[in-house]
Amino acid sequence: MQRIRLRYTKRGRLRFTSHRDFQRAFERALRRAEVPMAYSAGFTPHPRVSYANAAPTGTGSEAEYLEIGLAAARDPETLRKLLDESMPAGLDIIDAVEARTSGLADRLTASVWELRLDGVELAEAERAVEVFLAAETVEVQRRTKNGVRTFDTRGAVVSLEALPAPADRPLDNACAILRLVVRHLTPAVRPDDVLSGLRAVADLAPPVPSAVTRLAQGLFDEESGTVTDPLAPDREADTAAPPTVAVTADAKAPEGPAA
Repeated sequence: MQRIRLRYTKRGRLRFTSHRDFQRAFERALRRAEVPMAYSAGFTPHPRVSYANAAPTGTGSEAEYLEIGLAAARDPETLRKLLDESMPAGLDIIDAVEARTSGLADRLTASVWELRLDGVELAEAERAVEVFLAAETVEVQRRTKNGVRTFDTRGAVVSLEALPAPADRPLDNACAILRLVVRHLTPAVRPDDVLSGLRAVADLAPPVPSAVTRLAQGLFDEESGTVTDPLAPDREADTAAPPTVAVTADAKAPEGPAA
């Protein structure tokens, strides 16, 4: 079985699709692209698709990941293009590599998030960030399926900074950007939890809901303080491994000796 790892996005209005919505769209794309999927064993076989750490509904993302198992080998880039053409615009398949290493989910230890705060002045955002980072703990509450839980958001935040708004915003509207790196802990700390923490310690309350986008997720490098590409180890291993022979539908059997 060949394993292919894919990176996909949630852009524009498609940020409001749930994880189940994406699963249905992706399963349809697999059928349209005639991908030779491998199936699990047992009484109810299902396609071998593994999703890793999906973004919450309502948030955009440039870095979502999944892995599929194939019953016949395919070229990753060719497969990516076929799947991308079969997906709705906004749910874009932007990268594909053959899995040459184990533990993709284990390499997703942190995320880089961007929050657009319309109606918030940059100076106000900078003050709130300073107060948040100076606190030892910032506890918030969130309702879960097991009831209301209280947890610390400060411990999960590696870095947090306030940035000027993009140049394309209307000049008469205040806007600040928050850029943060968050570790994937248990319970998971989401961007809206950090906003709740900023409201609790610094009284930062944007007048409209913020637009949230995940820019990257991967292994957090303690030395550089950056989030690394989780597919990089597969690319590096691929250069040292023999190529996988891709079998296509129009492949022909070798001709025998002439009679």
